[in-house]
Amino acid sequence: QLQASGGGLVQAGGSLRLSCAASGRTFSSYTMGWFRQPPGKEREFVAAISRDGRVTNYAATVRGRFTVSRDNAKNTVYLQMNSLKPEETAVYYCARHASGPYYHTSAYTYWGQGTLVTVSS
Repeated sequence: QLQASGGGLVQAGGSLRLSCAASGRTFSSYTMGWFRQPPGKEREFVAAISRDGRVTNYAATVRGRFTVSRDNAKNTVYLQMNSLKPEETAVYYCARHASGPYYHTSAYTYWGQGTLVTVSS
């Protein structure tokens, strides 16, 4: 089970840190991903982090502003978001990777419930 938190209302240019807590003992065995779904749009890839946290990947639109990290001792993955833009208003989801390209939603099996991020202009 994945539980995302940390969303809220923030002004453009502001920052938020999302957390995703996982239950179970196998958290460190999986690549984890963050996705987002803007209102009325498809879910899109944001970032992914390898099992040991050494390898990270980002969507081009967030690279340099967002940072994904994880703490395997706490079974938690984080998404630090800086310089947020109004168009990044979305429900943000964490997910556990299964197989396939890390940027594909179909490559992930378990999804959190999502946390809403609203960026005001």
